[in-house]
Parts: sequence; C-alpha cells; structure tokens
Amino acid sequence: MLPLTSITTPADEAGVIEAICRAGADRVPVYPLGGGTQLGFGARPTEPGLGVSLAALRRVIDYPARDLTITVEAGMTLAALGQCLAHENQRLPVDVPLPAQATVGGAVAAGAAGPRQFRWGTLRDYVIGLRAVDGTGMAFSAGGRVVKNAAGYDLCRLLTGSFGTLGVIVQVTLMVKPMPQASAFVVCELPDTHAAEKLLAQLVHTQTLPAAVELLGGPAWQQDPELPPLSQHGALRLLVGLEGSQAEVDWMIGRLQQEWRQAGVASPQVVAGAATGPLWSRLTDFAASPPGGSLGALVVRIHVLPSAVISVVEGLRSIQPDVSFESHAGSGVVVARLTTGSMDLAGLIDGRLRPWVSQLGGYLAVLALPDGASLSVQTLLGPPPPGSKTMHSIRQRFDPAGLLNRGRFHFALPAP
Repeated sequence: MLPLTSITTPADEAGVIEAICRAGADRVPVYPLGGGTQLGFGARPTEPGLGVSLAALRRVIDYPARDLTITVEAGMTLAALGQCLAHENQRLPVDVPLPAQATVGGAVAAGAAGPRQFRWGTLRDYVIGLRAVDGTGMAFSAGGRVVKNAAGYDLCRLLTGSFGTLGVIVQVTLMVKPMPQASAFVVCELPDTHAAEKLLAQLVHTQTLPAAVELLGGPAWQQDPELPPLSQHGALRLLVGLEGSQAEVDWMIGRLQQEWRQAGVASPQVVAGAATGPLWSRLTDFAASPPGGSLGALVVRIHVLPSAVISVVEGLRSIQPDVSFESHAGSGVVVARLTTGSMDLAGLIDGRLRPWVSQLGGYLAVLALPDGASLSVQTLLGPPPPGSKTMHSIRQRFDPAGLLNRGRFHFALPAP
C-alpha cells in the first residue's frame, strides 16, 4: 500500500530522529509504520520514500497502576498492552481493530474508536501525554503522566487522528479504567428499519447504562456463531452491550428485557459469559482489512447525527439491498461493505454517496477499496474541509518540507 524504497526499524527515539534527519537531508518522504492495519484509510501516497517502523519500540516506560495511567512506547501492540493492564485488573476501554497487530502509536495516529465509544468515548479521550518527532527531526513532548494536566496547548488531541502527518509518535501515556466484572449483550431481531427506528428512539429513555448500541444487517451478520439465527431474510439485529459488576449487569439485562417486551419485542435474547469476548471482537474488527490484505469490498464509514442513522441504512439498502453494515447507532456512525463488481467507484462515491450524506448533515470516509481499485485524492477525500488552510499552516509548522506521510490527506499535500 506504500511506495517504500526501504524500511528502517529504529531501536529507540534517537534512531527515529536520525532516520527522519537523514530522509530530510535527502528530501525523501517518510512513512511511519505501526501494525499496518490502517493503511487503507485516506489517499495512497505515490512518492517513493522511507518506511520508519516502530516495531522495536515496545517497552512499558511507567505503570503506576494506582494512578490509572500507563506510559508505553508506540510500537507496543494493543494486545500486549491489554495483557499488561489485565495483571492489575485494568483496561483501555477503546476498541481497536486487530489488536494483535495494531500498535498503540498507530491507533493514536488513526484516532481509533469502536462500539464502546457510546459509553467510553474515543482514544482521544484517553491520551494524556505523548512524545513524537516532527518533520525536522526534533523530538517534542505534549501533556504529561498525570490525569489532571491542563498546561499549554493540547497537542495530544491535535496529534490523535493526524495519521502521522504532524509527527512520528514514539511514546504515549494513557489513562486507563478498572476492568468490568461482567459483560453481556441483549439482542433482538427487527423486521425492518421502521421497527429499528422506534426501538432506538425508546433506548434514549432506558434506565440502563449501555456500553454499546449496535444495529447490524446484511450477509456478514447472517450466521454469526454467537447470535441467534434470523427468522427472516433482510431482518436487522439490535445489540445493546452492557458492562459492570455482575449484579449491575444482571439488573440491566432484566430491566432492558422488560422495556423491550413493553415495546413489543417478543423474545429478547441474551449473550453472556464466554461468548461476549468473541462478539466484541467481531464488532470491533468489522471494518478492518487484514495487514497486506483486503476485504474485497468498498468499505465506507459515515458519520451523522444519531437521529439520521436509519436514513443512512435505508439509503445504503436502496443502493445495494444486501449491503452488510454495522452501525454504532448511539454515536451516529455507520460502517458499510459494498460489493462493487464492475461498478464505477468514483461515480458511486462522488455521484451518490457523498452528496446524499452531505444532505443529511454528515460526512463520509473511504476506509478500504477492493483489490486493484484506484481512486483520485479528490474522490477519496472529497472537497477540502472547512479550515483546511489552517490545517495546512499547522502542518507546515510541524513539517515544513512535507516529508511525513506525504499525500495522505488534503493538508499533507504541498501548497499550491
């Protein structure tokens, strides 16, 4: 996915600085590399350059568990981070796809979020400090190692989601949370989008505290091993994830089942125990392409107000009746896999999807393309967003020569 002439794997921050300085002297683009799980997002750079892998930077720097913070190097995988935190009965409550491959630095750079964002927020809410190296080879720090830290400009939020276009992240300090004692899903089948909209509206008034509200549809979810089989073709599933102490989860299960029965749901089902872990993982990984691979579909992520989620689902089904999708319905996010075949991708995105999403007051991101497909930067990213000039000026401050991830986003392109 990247036009790499070579890859270097620095052993420490000094090695990252050296690699960027060397690339700057040669005016060669630099492409930061984590686990490779987010490389399909954004425009694909075309200029040959140097890959800087953070794979060797995977140490735990500091873990004062009683302070609910941890500082790690950026190359540590999310799975390794989870194992470390589990020893203290703690976790990072943010869903990152393919955690065995995805790295902490890559997840921060991509601004990862998943089903649990409904209750717990996104990764941006948990990064309280970091170290990075900018495009001139200068290392800098942001934030700190304590939760109550309000000094200076919040560079942590700026770099989270910047996809390595402002700096190569080498170290991250995260706020963590206690591990919940229990987890479960209450699941129901819904015959159509009208029924789904009615039940989602009623969830606003639930007495429970959901960790996730997921609306699923399409062949990808037809035969899920942890979910009861659908009774009719084209039906939707609504899943509400619950977490907390065992007593809290048991009470919320009973209460939500009662609320749903009063709303006309005949037989809400419960997924609990050992089955919840694999189900959380599949919900998290739905949009992810394996490193170096492809889902063989056009994968888009649409952000709208939660009240417009059903309109998005209906619109997607009007384009492709058997579209597979997952909606973080409480957060207004819909991820869809569209099988395109010989379809004109540019016409589909520019002519149908993006104008329609804009009318709903939202925006669309292309997460992955089918094998062999290629689209222009303008089609992949759409028109420059409001504030793009400001973004470009910030980019020039951090990376005057435009070395870092050149061509990934609008503001990463050279100035006209």
